[in-house]
Amino acid sequence: MTPRCCVLVVAKAPVPGLAKTRLCPPASPEQAADIAAAALLDTLDAVRAVPGAAPVVALTGDLARARRSAELERALGWFDVIPQRGDGFGARLAAAHADTGQLHPGLPVVQIGMDTPQVNAALLESTIVRTVSHGAALGLAEDGGWWVLGLRDPLRAQALREVPMSQADTGHRTLDALHDQGLRVAPMPVLSDVDTVADALRVAERIPTSRFAAAVAQLRSLAGGVR
Repeated sequence: MTPRCCVLVVAKAPVPGLAKTRLCPPASPEQAADIAAAALLDTLDAVRAVPGAAPVVALTGDLARARRSAELERALGWFDVIPQRGDGFGARLAAAHADTGQLHPGLPVVQIGMDTPQVNAALLESTIVRTVSHGAALGLAEDGGWWVLGLRDPLRAQALREVPMSQADTGHRTLDALHDQGLRVAPMPVLSDVDTVADALRVAERIPTSRFAAAVAQLRSLAGGVR
């Protein structure tokens, strides 16, 4: 099947002490990294289930030191894996879009991270459709960031270089940057990123049969009354 779109996952190897550190405590570094690995694996499954999508992962970090490294290696065998490059997260995102565009010239790119394991193939398919019809699509996150960005022309992601990341207004500033380029941006549903224990517990309840929910189950007794 000829691909009709690229779905790009921007990911970090889930190494203990470097992944999901805001879950510590109550989680140990190993538990937090295991939750990150489960989230990434569930995300990769969702991407692979999208018909006609060319799957790409822009990866940083040492996968050999990651939790569930063997399982991740097997899953990544279905993806084009490219290294992240650039100084700062915005620059790395822009470069990942550009590099994906070079791998698959002429295809739109829909990009997600590894912090929304509740994403499924139907939601990604909807994002692809809106990206193609509008030129761009953006899904804001509850914490003020964004969880998905679709661009019919991946080089338009250069706008991300000027957007401050990991701030309460990152999502809206990203939207403004896209509008400044003259893009018509289709909105996608607002989702919760998994950053805190409360986030993890809430998202796990929505996907109870997932790897992520199984990994998060150990947090319930540790977290006590956190909701």
